[in-house]
Amino acid sequence: MTISTSDTDESLLSSYRSDEQLETLGILYNRYIHLVYGVCLKYLKSREDAQDMVMTIFEGLPKKMRGKDITYFKSWLYVVTKNECLMKLRKTNDSIVQVDFMENTSDYHLTDEDDLSEESVGLEDCIDQLKPEHKTCIAMFYFENKSYAEVSDQSGFSLKEVKSYIQNGKRNLKICLEEKREESNV
Repeated sequence: MTISTSDTDESLLSSYRSDEQLETLGILYNRYIHLVYGVCLKYLKSREDAQDMVMTIFEGLPKKMRGKDITYFKSWLYVVTKNECLMKLRKTNDSIVQVDFMENTSDYHLTDEDDLSEESVGLEDCIDQLKPEHKTCIAMFYFENKSYAEVSDQSGFSLKEVKSYIQNGKRNLKICLEEKREESNV
């Protein structure tokens, strides 16, 4: 399969999933490297630290992407970038007082108004935090429009487990999204 810098994010993701060639991932990452750098700079406040983080994020992408069903690379990358910066700040015990300011700095966001809303990014982040069995059942039931019986057949979980995992997954998603809303209103 021949790849090109003009390929869509979706086709590059598909190609990377099938061959795991770093060249493919590099093309995809290069589209958003300036935005990743901007987010890193806003959080880390140092050009040198931001540049280091940009490289650290790229080096860690193959591992982070393994086993993930990434639909919107741009918004997923934003969440990864933000989380990596926050982890670095926590490790160095730097203050994270200005998170609200940074969250509202639209010129550094990877999401455009025409693209996904910030809430969609939050939903993807919350879904990623679910237990694997909850995530599987939620994805099949809501995003693939499968019935309880179909989810049970395809996942190997009993019908009772599927219903429980979906109910618990929904509750955990609701809690996570409410926490994100509260964080953004602080």
